[in-house]
Amino acid sequence: MSTKDAIALLAGAIIVVSFVGTTKTHPATAASPLGNASGTLPGLAPIISDADKARARALIKRLRVKGLGPNTGYERTRYGENWADSAIGVPYARNGCRTRDDLLARDGQNVKYRAGSSCEVVSMELTDPYTGRTIYWRKAHADEVQVDHVVPLNYAWRMGAPRWPMSKRLDFANDPLNLLPVDGEANEQKDASGPASWLPPQRLIRCAYVTRFAQVALKYDVPVRTADKKMMLDQCR
Repeated sequence: MSTKDAIALLAGAIIVVSFVGTTKTHPATAASPLGNASGTLPGLAPIISDADKARARALIKRLRVKGLGPNTGYERTRYGENWADSAIGVPYARNGCRTRDDLLARDGQNVKYRAGSSCEVVSMELTDPYTGRTIYWRKAHADEVQVDHVVPLNYAWRMGAPRWPMSKRLDFANDPLNLLPVDGEANEQKDASGPASWLPPQRLIRCAYVTRFAQVALKYDVPVRTADKKMMLDQCR
């Protein structure tokens, strides 16, 4: 079968899509969280300028604070089936692809799909925002890249999610604003921690990370611990 490529000029960048059904190549320039309120732009760019750090602090200051509640009744299934395409109120919802694949395609470079599928990602390259390293990922070693919930599901549970309707929990678990493909080991080290207990190893990205954390918490009205809020503000000074 011959390869037929379509080349489109979008936002000043060349995007090449191969119609043999296997490869998508696109720029993976990471976006600042301050310009990515929908979560549909790739990656997580550092927040550098004093003006942008001031904007980030203003966002963080809006967060409510409360103590961490009990873990009673928490299970992953309280947020729906893992990566199921069943949310209704967030980008990529009901598009026929699993949420994890949507995020790999959003943030990866040289993305390849399973033959005959426009959803199932089988390989890609990822510049991990948490560690800064480039990961050459293959599905055979799936856990090397994990999709992190920036505001962890368990953290939200302990901050009031048991009182949410199931539709809100589904959206929270599948919202691209709350999801980042990252180094699997770093994600496992984070676990369900808030910013006072865990921050990305790459210091340059920490203000952007806590800003993204604040965006998600504000969108879903999730309060944070006092220690977490203080740590978040400290990262953007």
